[in-house]
Amino acid sequence: MGNKLDILIFGAHADDAEIGMAGTILKHTAAGLSVGICDLTEAEMSSNGTVELRKREAEEAARVMGLAVRSNLGLPDRGLFATPGNIETVTAEIRKYSPSVVFAPYWEDRHPDHVACSRLVEEAVFNAKLRRYMPALPPVRVDELYFYFINDLAKADVIVDVSPYYDKKVEALSCYRSQFEKTDKDSVVTPLTEGYIERVRARDALLGQRQFIPYAEGFASKTPYVVHLFGTNEA
Repeated sequence: MGNKLDILIFGAHADDAEIGMAGTILKHTAAGLSVGICDLTEAEMSSNGTVELRKREAEEAARVMGLAVRSNLGLPDRGLFATPGNIETVTAEIRKYSPSVVFAPYWEDRHPDHVACSRLVEEAVFNAKLRRYMPALPPVRVDELYFYFINDLAKADVIVDVSPYYDKKVEALSCYRSQFEKTDKDSVVTPLTEGYIERVRARDALLGQRQFIPYAEGFASKTPYVVHLFGTNEA
């Protein structure tokens, strides 16, 4: 299947995936895996920047991370309700790329769109395997679904050492100048313009601290994590 991805990451807006897991993305693309991001909305309700500028920034970040594909479903910003139509749209994207692993935002976050995206993706992952649901597209069974953190950190079930890739993560985040910098007189103050990248850095450093890792990214899972042999790194 020509479009098949190893990993497909969903975010409500361009920059969500970079905040939560750009280091993990970079680690996997460097290892030769095919990784894609699907942004659900064009972030048209964002306080700073424009839709056109955000798309250019997303493309720039995609190049930094070595993505195989970056798509945008054009769903309404602040309108990511779990409607049959929205679930079908996300399900179709999963079936298009047949990923082995899917990532979505953690199910609790200060931004309602991140929470809504999490629910939509979880519903779509379930529906993607049902052969009588949208029968025009072949069913796809996703092996693993993980959730990444954006604004609010909770208990991580898995952490990934991203230390060698951290400068590149910052480079990917810095592509979103319209969001993380006050670029002109029309820019307004938001939580993102007030040293947000440095707070992400501090969070990732704190997450790695217990394992003596300089920088780590954390992920949650709603299903048990399989270990084949305790006392080894084999999973």
